[in-house]
Parts: sequence; C-alpha cells; structure tokens
Amino acid sequence: MEPSRLLLAFSLAALVASSQTVTIREFSPSMLIFQTASGNVAASVGPDGALLIGTPSLESTPEISAALAKRTKSPLRYLVVAPQDVMHSQGDAGWVKQGAFVAMQELALQRLGGHAMGMPGPLPKHLLDLGAGRPPVSFSDVMTFDMNGDSIHIIHQKPGYSDADSVVHFHTAKLIYLGEVFPGDGYPLVDKSQGGDLKGIMATLRNWGASDLRILPARGEVAPASDLKELLSAIESVRAKVKSMIDAHQSEQDVIAAHPSAEFDARYGQGRVKPDQFVHEIYASFSK
Repeated sequence: MEPSRLLLAFSLAALVASSQTVTIREFSPSMLIFQTASGNVAASVGPDGALLIGTPSLESTPEISAALAKRTKSPLRYLVVAPQDVMHSQGDAGWVKQGAFVAMQELALQRLGGHAMGMPGPLPKHLLDLGAGRPPVSFSDVMTFDMNGDSIHIIHQKPGYSDADSVVHFHTAKLIYLGEVFPGDGYPLVDKSQGGDLKGIMATLRNWGASDLRILPARGEVAPASDLKELLSAIESVRAKVKSMIDAHQSEQDVIAAHPSAEFDARYGQGRVKPDQFVHEIYASFSK
C-alpha cells in the first residue's frame, strides 16, 4: 500500500459496526460514514442533531437511526439525498416517516414527480414497490447547514453525472462529497437521460483534485484528493486517444474495438461502468 493511502487508512477510526445492511465507520468524533447498498452516506452528528448526505438505502434506515440515537440526544434529523436515476433511487429512504427533514436538488426531485408547479406527479412505481416516499423539499443552487461545530455547504454544479450534481463541503471535517461524479468503484457514469455531461465531470474533478481535502466517493472508502487527479488524468488520456481516432474517421464500433482505455481498466474497469461503456460515453461527448 502506498504511504499516503496507509496514512489515510489509519486516519480513519476503526470499524464501529457492520451488518448485512450497513457498515458504519467513524471518520471523526462528530462525523460518521455509513456504507449502504445504495451508496455512501456522510453524517454530521452532535448536539444539534444529525445531518445525512448521500444515497441511503431504505433497508439501512432503521440501523442508521439507531446508530444516530447513540450519538445525539437531539431528535432533529436532516437528509439531503444525492441524485440517482429513477430505477436506482430509494426516494426518501423512509426518513420522512421518521420525522426527518428530507431534501433533494430540484431537477432530481422533478424526475420523481416532485417540485411541480401544481399538484405533484404520481410516485414512481419503483418507489411504490419499495415502500419509499419522495423528498418533500427541494433546493436550487445552494443549501447550507451550521451544526455540530461545522459549516456544511451544498452547491449545485454544472451537469456532470446528471444536471442535479452538487458538491458537499464539510469545512471543519475537511471532507468533500461529489456523488456519482467520483463513484469510487471505477469509471464515472455520464447519464444523458438526466442531462449528464462529461465536461462537467472533468471540471469538478479538476477543481478539487489539487486540494488537501479528503473525498468521500459514492461507494467505497474515503480517498485522498489525489485520487481525483488520477481519475481525471485517465479520462483525459482516453479522451485524447478517442479524439485522435475520430479525427481519423474511425467509427464508434472501431474505436470501442481498439480498447483505448485498456491501460486503466484494471483500476477503473471493475465498477458499474464497464470499459466499453466508458469509451462510448467519451465518443458520444464529441457528438453534437
């Protein structure tokens, strides 16, 4: 293991709890990280209550709630849900029934039938089948929380994974959450159905890759900001190769068959986005 990664691993406290539903890690005395089936959740916990940010799964809610109750006497619970496609969304993950304040960026909430100028649309069948609800609150560009000795800023970004992407900055904890822009398990997804744009992903990775902050990915372990630079470098390298082949009038089928991402696939090709799909995303980014 590289020295920087070894140091980072030891900077995280030991495993607090683990089950089939959720893994709980202590990032700091006032910050917990929950790893759920839907993705990571960062939690500021303390005398002011608990603020959750990420993509909790519905099945993880009882266990997360119990863990929070051991850390704070305040009944206040806030959840800001990161964007996901409708079929993977867990909606409010059952937190509204728990009495929590649950919000989502307005463009993501619109896809779930909320943030409507009039009567809200029907709940997507996927959420009905799950027994999950829809976040009742949305925000446009910025949402901030001052609680538990930290200042947390949630700032809407240009389209990357989707048009609802936000950067979440826990200032005192020195932690950043980028959602699916930094998936943590491989290549990022550019979801065209949600207004995604590869240029937005690259811009966000570039903006934060030179920082001294730590990054919570959508899935997996907390990483140093240098991991953002390395992912950006891989994207830029593959993008340059794809552009060269497009300039040589090669078809998308020929470009994919050439495997321009091959040198990076061992590290990034094992996640949700497979190498051929990633190359397709890059090829499509040059299309008008």
